[in-house]
Amino acid sequence: MTKNWIPMSHAEGVAAKQAHVALPEGTYEREMSKEGFFGPAAHLYHQNPPTGWIDWEGPLKPRAFDTAKFADTVDCVWKARTLLSNPHCQYRHLAMDRAMDHLVRNGDGDELIFVHDGEGSLFCDFGHITYNEGDYIMLPRGTMWRLEPKTLSKLLLIEATNDSYRLPDKGLVGPHAIFDPGVLQIPKLDEAFLAQQKTPRQWRIVIKRRGQLSTVTYPFNPLDVVGWKGDLTVVKLNWRDIRPLMSHRYHLPPSAHTTFLASRFVVCTFVPRPIESDPEALKVPFFHNNDDYDEVIFYHKGSFFSRDNIHPGMISLHPCGFTHGPHPKAFAAGAKATKKETDEVAVMLDTRDALDVGTAADGIEFKGYAATWNPDGFRQAAE
Repeated sequence: MTKNWIPMSHAEGVAAKQAHVALPEGTYEREMSKEGFFGPAAHLYHQNPPTGWIDWEGPLKPRAFDTAKFADTVDCVWKARTLLSNPHCQYRHLAMDRAMDHLVRNGDGDELIFVHDGEGSLFCDFGHITYNEGDYIMLPRGTMWRLEPKTLSKLLLIEATNDSYRLPDKGLVGPHAIFDPGVLQIPKLDEAFLAQQKTPRQWRIVIKRRGQLSTVTYPFNPLDVVGWKGDLTVVKLNWRDIRPLMSHRYHLPPSAHTTFLASRFVVCTFVPRPIESDPEALKVPFFHNNDDYDEVIFYHKGSFFSRDNIHPGMISLHPCGFTHGPHPKAFAAGAKATKKETDEVAVMLDTRDALDVGTAADGIEFKGYAATWNPDGFRQAAE
């Protein structure tokens, strides 16, 4: 149903004419919006930073987790650690250093893999494809597959539970913007794929459905396809093939960097880009309320220009319902325009439904994260 928003456009007191541009001197802009920056919005101009809290009690506070603290590896995809979840999304971390001796099939939804580190091969119904650091691999629900890491592989797995991944509507910029579909790669029925069919032994398929596992055993390798046709397959995309939307005069919202979407969440990719050069334009993410989505960022590599106390492999979780934005050092650096371009690579997950934190994430939490916006006088920083 089309949403009939209450029509209203008004300005009161001291306010900028254009959002994120030429802020009134001595003010801090905060955006309230609906539908993750796509609906009605208000921009409020404060005398103090909206993130200048000195204390925080209760479960809504921002949290951060460090996957670099995970030391052990697993031999099956379904042993991946569940970090965050809701009925529409499972967000897991996997570390694997040896070839799987069985196949898996996800009956619960499409799977999206992001390769944080490592290289190797993926074998599936559609053939063989290699993977390297920075690759996304999308596996349609029902695909049989297994991994053969060449080096220790650290992966994010984002399941679209009971759903499918799609590409965003690119609107006025056309279908070849951000990334041309021509850069997508698919598996091949190559020599490596044909060779693995000849392994003379029993093979197991471990199938996940409704969160439960079933094992089916065959006296042959079920990856015995000799050909296929159609418009459904595994696809691979590396972040280096993403050419982000940019504006030198206006700071674009994160939604401009959407890479994949499902019905109840989106996956965005932040890649290196020039920083806004217009002297009046805001040069860091704006303070904002995102009251419709939980926001998760996985920091893959580089220097994260809006964050402090963050390194590659960390994950931040900002639940919907409070104001957040750049750390003080990042905001100050942006005001001085000390950097001309970003060098960060990060994967953002925005979910329409609240995420639950898994016990695996509890064990790697950076307890002082909420204090990093105001490190002086925050009594929880010492926890």
